[in-house]
Amino acid sequence: MSYPKHGNASCLQIEDRSFWFRHRNRCIASVARRFRPEGTLVDIGGGNGYVSKGLMEAGLDCALLEPGIDGALAARSRGIDPVICARLEDAGIAPGSISAAGMFDVLEHIEDEAGALRQVNALLRPGGRFFLSVPAYAFLHSAEDVAAGHFRRYTLRTLARALTASGFTLEYSTYLFAPLPPIIFLLRTLPSLLRLRRPEDEELHASEHVREGISARMMDRLLDAEARRIELGGTIPFGTSCFVVCTKD
Repeated sequence: MSYPKHGNASCLQIEDRSFWFRHRNRCIASVARRFRPEGTLVDIGGGNGYVSKGLMEAGLDCALLEPGIDGALAARSRGIDPVICARLEDAGIAPGSISAAGMFDVLEHIEDEAGALRQVNALLRPGGRFFLSVPAYAFLHSAEDVAAGHFRRYTLRTLARALTASGFTLEYSTYLFAPLPPIIFLLRTLPSLLRLRRPEDEELHASEHVREGISARMMDRLLDAEARRIELGGTIPFGTSCFVVCTKD
């Protein structure tokens, strides 16, 4: 697992005012309502509980699993219950005992991708659902990815291949954040390629999150059509994140 020591604290400072977190939550919640789990969804590596809170507000039952004490405490302060402060392999969850799991921008931080996916698969009941989001496109890799502890970025095809090899069947897949690829490439990837930005200079997610103001309002409007399309069951052909729903075979 590769994640900045103060990553949860950095996210906590921006989650409630970030268009990126707002939009991701809206899309995750609408898809989760459509593919509603039969029982509690375990949010693996759920950090400060921002996604779990959004899912609970959408009417789903959630439990949050987070190894970092800062993230676990922040999640509790947001009203998430239960919160399990442990690594997945140490949490004592019985194989085949959970009906749904989520990993939202977590898998890219885990070096042993196949091992992590097999572990989640083993914990799910037959037919249990797995909700997953990851950053998209290797060509967008930059100093910010290094600073954030990302081992890889994905396409829907490479993500589907990894999930299928680990015993999952895809139900739904889409990209998110269609307006962002050129912005991220120009503001983050290109300066990194030109060695104008270094990992040690990066603030976590700094280039994808802006303060409340005209820029954030403009981005909210651009993303509103994307969110409405996903709420209606559609998909987005490109973007800076991949989002999938799959089931255990």
